[in-house]
Order: sequence, then C-alpha cells, then structure tokens
Amino acid sequence: MDMKRITSPLQHDIIKGLTVGDMVSISGRIVTGRDQIHKHLASGGEPPIDISGLVIYHCGPVVIKENGQWKITAAGPTTSMREEPYQAEIISKLRPRAIMGKGGMGEKTKKAMSECGCIYLHATGGAAQYLAERIIKVEGVYLEEFGQPESMWVLTIKDLPALVTMDSHGNSLHDIILNDSSKRLEELFSQSFKKERKSRV
Repeated sequence: MDMKRITSPLQHDIIKGLTVGDMVSISGRIVTGRDQIHKHLASGGEPPIDISGLVIYHCGPVVIKENGQWKITAAGPTTSMREEPYQAEIISKLRPRAIMGKGGMGEKTKKAMSECGCIYLHATGGAAQYLAERIIKVEGVYLEEFGQPESMWVLTIKDLPALVTMDSHGNSLHDIILNDSSKRLEELFSQSFKKERKSRV
C-alpha cells in the first residue's frame, strides 16, 4: 500500500481525498489534548492557539527539559473513546481536520467528522519512543495548570505514520471490523450448535 504524505495544517480537499484504509505520513504542526483539554474546550474554554486545520493528538507525552529546551521522550496514543463525550463539539466548534489516537471513536464523533470534514488517524500503540522520535520540535506548551501530561503541547512532527480508520465520508474501519467479527462469531456459534444437535441424535 502506498504511503500518502500529508502536512498539517490540512486542507479540506486533502481530507476529502482520504478514505478508510489509507496509510499516511504526517508532517507539520499538531497539538496534544487529553481529558482536561477536551473538557475545557467543550465547556466553552478558548483554545490557546488557533487549531483549525490541525491534528489533535490524544496523547499525554513524557517530557523532560534539556539545556533549557523541552524534549519529548515518549508520545504514545491515548485511548480515544475517553474523549467521545467532547470530541464532536470540539470538531464542530474549532474545526480541526484530524483527530489522532488509538481505538477509534463513536457515532457522535463520526457524524461530526462527516459534517465538518475531519478524519480519524490511528497511531500505533506500544511505539511511544518511536513516535517521540518523529517530533522534531516543541513549539510551546499551554494550559500547564492541568499538569504536564494534560497540557496542550504544540509540536512540529516529521513523517509520523498513521492509518485512516474513520474518514470524512462516514466510513469507519472500526465499525467494519466489529460487524465482520460479530457476523463470524454468530456463524461459529451456529456451526457449533448444529454439530452439538447432530451429536445428540
């Protein structure tokens, strides 16, 4: 599968051209956001920077300071469903073009993505150090009162790989896998039940 190179901030036509199953390599500016950031923004708090067109990364990075400069040492994705109560509102209000994390999101977020032109990017879990190496600069940190992992980190990344698992056309790879798995499980139960009945005859 060909890797598609994209740059954040993302343009609307780029997002519309991406579909479920596309592998992408992301460069440019992104911001992190976990529970406290999402609660703050969804409840009417203003973002410290304009996040329209950007990628919101569900991540609480591990950060150290070296020679007066911030350095990200681990940047693995957080389970995205934690932000489901807030994500649709943030997409509708602030217009990020992509949400990145792990595990996918629910129906409210999928609907907002379709209406507003946004995608979900699945980042590889268990690769926190590798993903941190894709971060070439910490541009700034905001809302530090929430604590280091919950702050909004503004990052410059280069060639960070991810998979499009929810697109702006209403498709979700997570739904497809769940439906296929459920169907297969039903078939297995049915086959097992028939064998059991047959053995009793």
